[in-house]
Amino acid sequence: MSFRKVVRQSKFRHVFGQAVKNDQCYDDIRVSRVTWDSTFCAVNPKFVAIIIEASGGGAFMVLPLSKTGRIDKSYPTVCGHTGPVLDIDWCPHNDEVIASASEDCSVMVWQIPENGLVAPLTEPVVTLEGHSKRVGIITWHPTARNVLLSAGCDNVVIIWNVGTAEELYRMEDQHPDLIYNASWNRNGSLFCTSCKDKSVRIIDPRRGTVVAEKEKAHEGARPMRAIFMSDGKIFTTGFSRMSERQLALWDPDNLEEPMGLQELDSSNGALLPFYDPDTSVVYVCGKGDSSIRYFEVTDESPYIHFLSTYGSKEPQRGMGFMPKRGLDVNKCEIARFFKLHERKCEPITMTVPRKSDLFQDDLYPDTAGPEPAMEADEWVAGKDGDPILISLREGYVPTKQRDLKVNKKNVLLENRPAGGKLAAPAAHAPVPSINVSASHVDSDRIDEVLEELKSLKTLVKKQDERIELLEEQLRNIKNGDA
Repeated sequence: MSFRKVVRQSKFRHVFGQAVKNDQCYDDIRVSRVTWDSTFCAVNPKFVAIIIEASGGGAFMVLPLSKTGRIDKSYPTVCGHTGPVLDIDWCPHNDEVIASASEDCSVMVWQIPENGLVAPLTEPVVTLEGHSKRVGIITWHPTARNVLLSAGCDNVVIIWNVGTAEELYRMEDQHPDLIYNASWNRNGSLFCTSCKDKSVRIIDPRRGTVVAEKEKAHEGARPMRAIFMSDGKIFTTGFSRMSERQLALWDPDNLEEPMGLQELDSSNGALLPFYDPDTSVVYVCGKGDSSIRYFEVTDESPYIHFLSTYGSKEPQRGMGFMPKRGLDVNKCEIARFFKLHERKCEPITMTVPRKSDLFQDDLYPDTAGPEPAMEADEWVAGKDGDPILISLREGYVPTKQRDLKVNKKNVLLENRPAGGKLAAPAAHAPVPSINVSASHVDSDRIDEVLEELKSLKTLVKKQDERIELLEEQLRNIKNGDA
């Protein structure tokens, strides 16, 4: 006779959250009070960015991770927007590039100095203007360099090529009401949105078509969220008709009924989901809650398995989520959150208890690295590519080679003129290049350049002779010989 196991086996069952000590928090930060359901915080392995209260416009603060303790009131901010900042997002392929969206209807992309700000940053690298109402959502393409999605209160989604400051795709007719959030899939071929009309849509941006749509994904009227899982399924958070908060998992091939549905509680804060594709763990944080719940998503029914809850006394105003490459693998840390209080930012680590000090392969499979899988032009041409993975066995260290490569290729650095905006390369201008297939064209071009160089040398020589002659005449005049 066999007994069924009562407790489901999972290596994440004993994950525990722990707030860092007070001296490792970021204190005296005036976190934004704007009424908008975004995270207000964005984190990468170098910096933490926080949207703050600012008079006469919008601003956010960018702090090196090591700059803990009390932050001086005079600490420089990024303050180029004329209205409150609503959303910020770090570029996944360059840890010094961040995009911001604002009530002033614009999206701005900023280059943060390597060691952080020493003076207020007012000039963005590029300003993207195409929305007619405030812009509340921005998210970078996961695998293509310089591709950015923005969504505004005009119910329009725009895909930008940041490198040329141009609109690639504009989707105006897909959403009849306010868009709550947008999320790319693993390779960036599709994105999903949640909308005030209670529908979740899967959209192909290059065709501008709705691939699949689920009406009334959650029947409640309060805001919901939808994010892509790495296997293509969709995880949503929302409210029931009785205003109870819900989680659901959907199969895009069959959106009639959810694969799994769980009711949590009857609080009224919007649930913000954070997903780790390497461990298939979803962390759910409610705005105004003082807890973080986490769930494991698997292929076994009921698909969404509750793991545990991290609880604290203070409610959260926003939350930042560190990419996997910024974690401490020696301490078996599988997630790190940056919880925003009213006047401070508090890091919270999620750890799997292990006795061994060795690298834990099962906790840290190869994860998405900072190298993009393709350029923007390749993505527009129809190419798709999964993220380029890196190993965390030795911990993540940005190599000099990587920085040099990104800086060399990245037009965010290359094409910055004195004015501060990106110089958009002419779309059809012929670019001289030397390649084997067009060697006869290039040899003519080289001959032309050499001929021009020769004539310039001759001209310089003549000018030198003329200057010498004039100098001699001047000397003769002075000596009274002339």
